[in-house]
Amino acid sequence: MSKILILVVEDDAPVRNLITTTLKAHDYRYIAAATGEGAVMETASHNPDIVLLDLGLPDLDGVEVIRRIRTWSNVPILVISARSEDTDKIDALDAGADDYLTKPFSVEELLARLRVTQRRLALMQGSNPQPSVFVNGQLKIDYASGCAFLGGEELHLTPIEYKLLCLLARNMGKVLTHKYITQSVWGSSWENDVASLRVFMATLRKKLEGPPGSPQYIQTHIGIGYRMVKIE
Repeated sequence: MSKILILVVEDDAPVRNLITTTLKAHDYRYIAAATGEGAVMETASHNPDIVLLDLGLPDLDGVEVIRRIRTWSNVPILVISARSEDTDKIDALDAGADDYLTKPFSVEELLARLRVTQRRLALMQGSNPQPSVFVNGQLKIDYASGCAFLGGEELHLTPIEYKLLCLLARNMGKVLTHKYITQSVWGSSWENDVASLRVFMATLRKKLEGPPGSPQYIQTHIGIGYRMVKIE
């Protein structure tokens, strides 16, 4: 089913074999590299659709690999690392990673993250990569009119709330760090900006909340940032 090409960057042979065996079993094409330099070279040579990247590589730190790739490519990068500190996750995401999976991980979660990335790729590669209307479950954003609706009812959003909603929607499925969001919305990333972000995000979520049991559109990644969840 899946004919996309995935680059697996992992120096631990057993983990690399687990990932590649899983990919093969689910009909993904893949190539592999065991070093940071190899990751950069394979990305440039083969133009993979997705990169699965370990941070603890023998020659280059994975964050540096992300920075290098980001100088010329927007390929989705999913970090798979044993580093579980928030600072490590934030560094990787701020450098340009799209997602972060902590070891040990389940095969099911890896496949789920890949499916999310594939859906985002499909949107990016469609004939209209930036549609004038965004729809996710009962949420609809009409970019042309600057209005948002939930279940057919218009949401009364402040300008900042609308900016936040659009930023999350345009990056659906991707974890956006506090720094990325505040710089995108306010143009800076001071402590008071992050504090303001939490307040605005809380009010935005209240306006997006439907009846009990309704899906939650915005997921908090504590200490890191926020993600717009794809509603099936």
